[in-house]
Amino acid sequence: QVQLVESGGGLVQAGDSLRLSCTASGRTFSPFAMGWFRQAPGGEREFVGSVKWDTGITYYTDSMKGRFTISRDSAKNTVYLQLDRVKPEDAAIYYCATEDRPARLVRGIADAWGQGTQVTVSS
Repeated sequence: QVQLVESGGGLVQAGDSLRLSCTASGRTFSPFAMGWFRQAPGGEREFVGSVKWDTGITYYTDSMKGRFTISRDSAKNTVYLQLDRVKPEDAAIYYCATEDRPARLVRGIADAWGQGTQVTVSS
C-alpha cells in the first residue's frame, strides 16, 4: 500500500509563487506516473498534469499550461507542483495521485491519492 503525503500549501498572495510537494512511502515505489489534481470549493476535481516516473516527461492539460510546472525526484519518491504568478482562481485543495498504468490519471482514475493540501490566495 502506497501512502502519499502532500505539503507546501497555505496562504499565498496573488502574483507570488508556491511549490507543493508530495512524498510517497510504503511498498517499493515505482509508479508509471504521478500527477496533481485540484478541487476548488463547490467545483469538480480538475486534472492539472502528470510526470512519467522513469523519464520525467510531463503532461499538462491545456488550461494548466504556462504557470504550472511538475517535476519529480525519484530518489526521494517525491513529486512537485510549482505554481507561478498565482491567481485567486488557483485557490483549491491540491491532491497528488499515482497511476500504475498509463492513461488513468488523465481520466481521473488513480491507484493512490494523497489527502490534499489547501492553497488559499489573497488578492
